[in-house]
Amino acid sequence: MVGVVSDTLPPDLVDLAHAKGVSTEYWDWKGVHTHIPQDALRQVLTALGEDVSDDDAVRDSLRRTRQAPWRRTLPATVVARTSHPYRLAVHVQHGRAVRVHVELDGGGHLDLDQVPHDVAPVEVDGVLVGEAAFEIPAGLPLGYHELVAEVEGEDALPDPTTRRATFVAVPDALELPAGLDERAATGLTTQLYQVRSETSWGLGDLGVLRELSRWAAREHGHDFVLVNPLHAAEPVAPVEPSPYLPTSRRFVSPLYVDIATLPDLDRLEPRTRARIDDLAAEAASLNRTDVLDRDASWALRHQALRIAYAELGPLHAQRMQPWYEAEGEGLLLFATWWVVAQVHGPHFATDWPAELRDPASPAVADFQRAHTGEISFACWVQWVLQEQLAAAQEAAVDAGMRLGVVHDLAVGIHPKGADAWALGDALARGVTVGAPPDQFNQRGQDWSQPPWRPDRLAELGYAPYRDMIRAVLRDAGGVRVDHVIGLFRLWWIPVGHAPTDGAYVRYDHEAMIGILALEAHRAGAVVVGEDLGVVEPWVREYLLQRGVLGTSIVWFEQGEDGRPLPPQDYRRLCLASVTTHDLPPTAGYLELRHVELRDELGLLTRSMEEELAAERDTVATMEEALVTAGHLAPERRGDVPEVVAALHRWLAATPSVLRGVALTDLVGDTRTINQPGTDEEYPNWRLPLADAQGRPLTLEDVVAGAGDPV
Repeated sequence: MVGVVSDTLPPDLVDLAHAKGVSTEYWDWKGVHTHIPQDALRQVLTALGEDVSDDDAVRDSLRRTRQAPWRRTLPATVVARTSHPYRLAVHVQHGRAVRVHVELDGGGHLDLDQVPHDVAPVEVDGVLVGEAAFEIPAGLPLGYHELVAEVEGEDALPDPTTRRATFVAVPDALELPAGLDERAATGLTTQLYQVRSETSWGLGDLGVLRELSRWAAREHGHDFVLVNPLHAAEPVAPVEPSPYLPTSRRFVSPLYVDIATLPDLDRLEPRTRARIDDLAAEAASLNRTDVLDRDASWALRHQALRIAYAELGPLHAQRMQPWYEAEGEGLLLFATWWVVAQVHGPHFATDWPAELRDPASPAVADFQRAHTGEISFACWVQWVLQEQLAAAQEAAVDAGMRLGVVHDLAVGIHPKGADAWALGDALARGVTVGAPPDQFNQRGQDWSQPPWRPDRLAELGYAPYRDMIRAVLRDAGGVRVDHVIGLFRLWWIPVGHAPTDGAYVRYDHEAMIGILALEAHRAGAVVVGEDLGVVEPWVREYLLQRGVLGTSIVWFEQGEDGRPLPPQDYRRLCLASVTTHDLPPTAGYLELRHVELRDELGLLTRSMEEELAAERDTVATMEEALVTAGHLAPERRGDVPEVVAALHRWLAATPSVLRGVALTDLVGDTRTINQPGTDEEYPNWRLPLADAQGRPLTLEDVVAGAGDPV
């Protein structure tokens, strides 16, 4: 089946798009061959820094793009696996001699051998530029090294500033953590903020994570707890409810600070401690509300942190200095944004004075000097969070978990937040990330997030990406990478366009996956890629070869006959689960709550009757498979708690090395936590953990056995 071509694309525009890694066509979820609208294509190329204003500009952009490698002595960044030699192309003015060596991470020097390479020179701006080749041998130490080219004659072209480049030596494949080869690991999956305790401050925090991990390990024999992204949110109201739209992915949200276990809390003056206790008592009233109130929770928590910092900040200054120095400029910029946001608002592009919108401006330096105390406080809060994250991981492992805490890495960031301000042109402007239509989101999705610019990442040695990955893996047993396909290609949507009017932009997946594998190797962590949705078939095979686990959701796993895939046929190297946060809890799914909700919100593209009929067939087919497999008694069809339990028995029969059990399923919750395609129409990310009747549950209720455990 072939889609209709909306317009004819000029050949030079097509060539430029392909040269920049931009798709001009794709196959949609129904198998329809779809062409990218010309206007959308031009806007995507503009976001990549190309002038496509007219035909002459397109031709000039195409010429410069094709010549770009010849204008550099060395590529901006080389990412190579250490298992095989790597052939490095080096460009020099024709006839000039060149030598290349590697300055090794941690010290050392390695001269590279030049190898035969017969390529005709290319004329660039009236100068002939030749191409030589050098071999980077296999077996170099893993890490971040530097390539250095020494060219005969200081006046030699290309630009002398391109004679140094980042060289990242990465593992061929990420190995499973010890023990997972012999025995699969089952773990708990949860949205941490949902799980309030009697003493928390209106939201689940790192104290809850610590106790939840201990309970899951000791009572259920679980080996990990997979939580939602804990990335930083705004320091002022309204606080963004979605953990998947953070202001920064490198730093942590202070909403998760456990006030009760602040370092050296017992050393506070009695009057200071009493003030914090009064705030805690006020915050306790937030622990039984029907809707989570992040703004109220943060207002109280923020007061408590400021009160504590007045005495604890000086006490901790020397202790946190090594961490502060290691975090460097990134921490300073985040803390600066945090303080400016409290003065002018969190959205730098619209709220801030023009002179503060560039982090390198003199005005920002002046602001930093004038607000050193506030910036130091923001840094201290991040240090406290790192201390508590480490304590949570230690508690999980001490309780018997083999992996401990597994974090979630969101696919993007808020377009006007901290990272968007600090990272500058490493992010593309004028476009947002999303997804074309699929079975469950038939109008497509716009996630309102700026994507990485693949060309700028390479020019920066992938430092912003590396720092983010390293931060999320600190004190962790693993990471789930949301929409891992985004490390291969992302759906870029021009601002103001519908999600259907986008284009795929490709990334250097060898570099993106290689650096991810390197950082996970260093952390001793497992990596799970969320590879659901429209995925090119080769991508899953590639991820398997690189040691990145896939994701299997029971409802989406089907055989060639369209029936539920038998448990024994599931992928071994994956995280398998019955549900995910983008679906309702299993009890709600069985009751078709998701169909009713999508109809109420106007998200269906066919009639309610058709959708209900299709979903009833899906549930009935699944129940029949459960009966056939012996996991469900025939007479218990339609018995929701029993079917939920049977689905988890089905899950336990898979060979998957990781199996996730949702806390919402353990307690019988039915309410959707997030309905894609909505904003204020539904309380996304704001519903607390609840039982089957919708009554909010605390951690103490869970530990006491509330709900309908599977």
